[in-house]
Amino acid sequence: MSPLAKQALGASLRFLLFLAILLLVLSGDIAYWQLWVFLAVLAVSTTAITVYLLRHDPALLQRRMAAGPKAEKDKAQRVIMGFAAALFFAFALLPGIDHRFGWSHVPPALVIIGDLAVAAGMLVVFLVFRENTFAAATVAVHPDQKVISSGPYAIVRHPMYSGALVFVLGMSLALGSWWALLLFPAITAVLAWRLVEEEKLLSVNLHGYQAYRERRRYRLVPFVW
Repeated sequence: MSPLAKQALGASLRFLLFLAILLLVLSGDIAYWQLWVFLAVLAVSTTAITVYLLRHDPALLQRRMAAGPKAEKDKAQRVIMGFAAALFFAFALLPGIDHRFGWSHVPPALVIIGDLAVAAGMLVVFLVFRENTFAAATVAVHPDQKVISSGPYAIVRHPMYSGALVFVLGMSLALGSWWALLLFPAITAVLAWRLVEEEKLLSVNLHGYQAYRERRRYRLVPFVW
């Protein structure tokens, strides 16, 4: 196994273990079946994407390994990612607490729909990676970067963020928590803030991006915004 494979697969495993331990401790219920199904869907999705990138685009996988507030070069993006990290942590906490105290009663059918939404969100992310080798985890312009307008980029200008929103929406249902949905507007607002700041940089530094913005009207949600 290559060093990159060990690093990437190890990071995925640590993230899954973190979520599992966090939610099991908070919920106090080893039989929290919604959590186990969600983790299975997430594990299959992340492993499949990682294996694909290892085989077809290791450079992108390497770029994706640098993530988080500290990895951002732009000050505004560091602040934004700080908010995003705090919100996601709170979002991950709520379902476990919700389950412990029995605040929500999400029907099993909706839980499964939530898992399907999680898988759909990950599929959108995969399609972005397959289309755009410069889809790094940080906001920057690579010297060889080109404007991508095909695949999911033919629908919205920031399809990876669209996939992330589908994932977050699905995660709350998959984990059986209505209360977690309360954070969805805040998460959406932070993603919108990030992409607006990102577009300022791309318009100035990426040749052809301004023309792409003019051709592709919607940023995040088709026919909405």
